[in-house]
Order: sequence, then C-alpha cells, then structure tokens
Amino acid sequence: MANDPDFVLKDDEPYAEMWMGTHFCGVSIVKETGQTLDRVLKMELPYLFKVLSIKKALSIQVHPNKCEAERLHAERPEIYKDSNHKPEMCIALTPFVALVGFQPIDDIIDNIDEFQPLSKLIGKKAVLELHQKRDTESLKACYEILMRSDDAKIAACLKEIAKNYKKELESNELLSVFNKINADFPGDVGVLSLFFLNLIHLKPGQGIYLGANEIHAYLEGECVECMACSDNVIRAGLTPKYKDVEQLISSVIYEGKPARCKLFMPYRIDDCVEVFAPPVDDFAVIHVAISHTVDTYKLEIQKYGSIMLTLTGMRILKLTTKDGPKEITVSRGSIIYIPVEAAPAIEFLHAEDCGDNFSAYIATYNYFRHA
Repeated sequence: MANDPDFVLKDDEPYAEMWMGTHFCGVSIVKETGQTLDRVLKMELPYLFKVLSIKKALSIQVHPNKCEAERLHAERPEIYKDSNHKPEMCIALTPFVALVGFQPIDDIIDNIDEFQPLSKLIGKKAVLELHQKRDTESLKACYEILMRSDDAKIAACLKEIAKNYKKELESNELLSVFNKINADFPGDVGVLSLFFLNLIHLKPGQGIYLGANEIHAYLEGECVECMACSDNVIRAGLTPKYKDVEQLISSVIYEGKPARCKLFMPYRIDDCVEVFAPPVDDFAVIHVAISHTVDTYKLEIQKYGSIMLTLTGMRILKLTTKDGPKEITVSRGSIIYIPVEAAPAIEFLHAEDCGDNFSAYIATYNYFRHA
C-alpha cells in the first residue's frame, strides 16, 4: 500500500486487513478502469485472498460448515452475511503467533491444575470428570462452563491469576501471552481460552489450515490468508464485536491434538515453486520464489482466474489476456489478476532493476486436488 502513489498512508490509522477478491463485503477494484472485479469478471471467485497485519489479538472464533452457514445466514443475515462455508489457510510472512485447536487433554488438565483460579471457576465436578474420563465429552463440559461463566466470575478469575503469578508474567511464555491479551481485553473470557488451546509460533513461510469449526485466534504477526469466498465468523471472545457463545460451543470440534499437528506443509513443484493445497476445492496458494540469477521462469497453470501478490523483487510478467499477449512489470506490492486466458502458462522474465530475489503468492482454485 505504501508503494502505491495514489494511496495516502495515515500513521494514526490501523491497517489490519487487505482483501483481494469479489466478496461483496470488500470487493476489489480494477485500477485501470475503476470497476469492481466482480463486474469485470461477471462472476464471483470461489476464494478470498487477504493480507493480515496483527498487533492486537483477533477474536476466538470458528467458521461454520456449509449446512450451518446456510442456516445461520437464513436466520440472522445481519450477522452471518452469506451462506458459504469458510475453510481458511494462513501463511506467515513474519514471525506469527496464534491459538489453534485444543491442546491434548493431558496438557489442558495440567493447566487447570496449575492455575487454581481457573479450576475454581470451572468447578470440582467437571474438573474431576475431566481427570477421570479424559475424553471429548468431559473436555466439552469444562469449556462450556468456562464460556458460559458470568462476567463477574471471569473478571475475578483473571484478576487472581494475574495477581498470583505476577512474577512469572514476563518470564513464562504462556503467562507472558496471558498478560498481553489480558491487558488488551480486560475481563474477556477469551483470555482464559489460552489455557485450553495450542499456542503456535510460525516462521515466515510456514502455514496452518483451518477446516470448519476448528477453533482459533491469530494473536500477532503478518500473514497472507486464503479462504473460501465468505465472511462468516462465529466469535466468542477477544472482541468487542457480537459474541455468539452458544453457537460456538455447539459447533466447535472438541479434539485435543499437539500443536505440531496443526502445521500445514506445502509440496514442492521445483526449485522455484511450492504449493499449499488444502483438502477443499475452493482455493490453493502457489508460492513463487525466483532467484535474481534466474533469467526466465515459466509457471504452468490451468484455466482458472488467479490473484498474484508480489512481496519482493521485480519481474516482467508475460501472459495472455482476452486482448492478446501482455507484459506487465510487477514489484513489491503489485496485485495482478491472472485471467483464464493466461493458461497454460505465464512467464516471469528478468527485469533490469530486479535486484532482490523475486517472491510472490498466487491464490487460485484448487485444481491440484484433481491433478
């Protein structure tokens, strides 16, 4: 955005999300014509592509499956804006921190036992049952009690944990995160979800995939995110927005797994390309990384419209459009729609001022599932 001469960057204004796609809540504009992308294409893309820049935690949330989305949209269209599901994938651009999925049940038990104010809030009966059964039903019972607790009890629990563990708030990683989100969201039940969910640290280039009803919250860092074309979010904490606690606790998948199980690995095509292809048709993300020593690189694609975001370097993109062949110079911050006519291949040609290695992410339909 800062590289766009037409964009005025305001230092006192937050820039949390940049959307690229055709969703009506944030449809992209074609710079040359000023038209919306959906009007130009005369269709809706199956995916929504984003860049997120997170300084303050995003909400504890899940995204509904297709059946739930249709029902929720029909019942409450003012909250659930469309009828589509919203599986999503996040790929870190900087060191990235998130809460993703429930911890293994043994680890959750250890947390409840260690932090007595939390144990007291949940109650002896439910905690004892979790100890004895160590299954999804007893985990669900504990989490439901937590999320349904009244505000006064939640505030008291948070205050007591902060007081009892004051010395460890900076030195202990879990408590350090607790301290930050508790300061940002005082009295919010979502802060206590920290003791139930996996705390994950991603390095740049690492990804996570989140299917329907997988609980998560992005805490800090920058990423590219790709998802089905939807804006449906069921929130229950770490937010001033509407919290649909009952819907979240009935929808969420209560399955405890280690943090490492949440990492989503790409597969490599060649030295210049790797693909993040999730288990859904709606989207995939291609990462193109071309050394400045490589003169020309040809990327084979299929007949689906794609969106490319350039992160670093400079190249001349050679492709076919409905108006014939084109060459477009792309550099840091360039966002290009690659039309279906560009298939079967696009070329990245050497640019005189290329300097740095070239890096770009391309969102597209997940034709890799059917290759």
